[in-house]
Amino acid sequence: MMLKEIREQVYEANMDLPQYGLVVFTWGNASQVDQEKGLFVIKPSGVSYEDLSPENMVVCDLEGRVVEGDLNPSSDTPTHAFLYRTWDDIGGIVHTHSNQAVSWAQAGRSIPCYGTTQADYFYGEVPCMRGLTEKEIEEDYELNTGKVIVEGFEGIDSAGSIDHRAHPGCLVRNHGPFSWGKDVHEAVYHAVVIEEVAKMALHTEQLCMAVGKDYAKSLAPQYLLDKHFSRKHGPKAYYGQA
Repeated sequence: MMLKEIREQVYEANMDLPQYGLVVFTWGNASQVDQEKGLFVIKPSGVSYEDLSPENMVVCDLEGRVVEGDLNPSSDTPTHAFLYRTWDDIGGIVHTHSNQAVSWAQAGRSIPCYGTTQADYFYGEVPCMRGLTEKEIEEDYELNTGKVIVEGFEGIDSAGSIDHRAHPGCLVRNHGPFSWGKDVHEAVYHAVVIEEVAKMALHTEQLCMAVGKDYAKSLAPQYLLDKHFSRKHGPKAYYGQA
């Protein structure tokens, strides 16, 4: 059996998604890549979480073609494959339809950074990418979803690029959240973060509107964002144990 250790990790990560309340039914998937081998492991399509096992995870190449496995891979496999081909510094990807994050995606809004919880993991907002065009959906929906994500981070038709390493996840408009990390477990972690900050941001805006306050004035100041992000990331990081 190929990639036995990664199969185990991907299975565990997929099982974490319902445990953290990020998915219901079969609404989510997680994967992890071995860039040296040019292969990744992903959840099979439409299989309930109770029926998953390390053995029925599917191995694909970086074009999304099945290399080993008896089941069809996740329908989002082309999205994962494109992100792995484009960003060889990520090791795991998670996609969910978690309630709070999807609400922001359906509104077509990035999640603003109102406080330190978000600043610890995202250097600013959780960006919301544009929706796909009718042509993009008809031609190659899942592949074009990946392309829209990369386009948003490269800053096409915008003021500038966004670093996907400093923003380890995003929303796709009218769809939902995607997250990534050094491995699949970190990608799950970031998926949880996105769901929690989505909830906090919504409550922040509701409270501000209830008291007649402009919620834009509640955004975390840049110096606070800089401090909280840099204490966990980069050369000045000091959070946690050596």
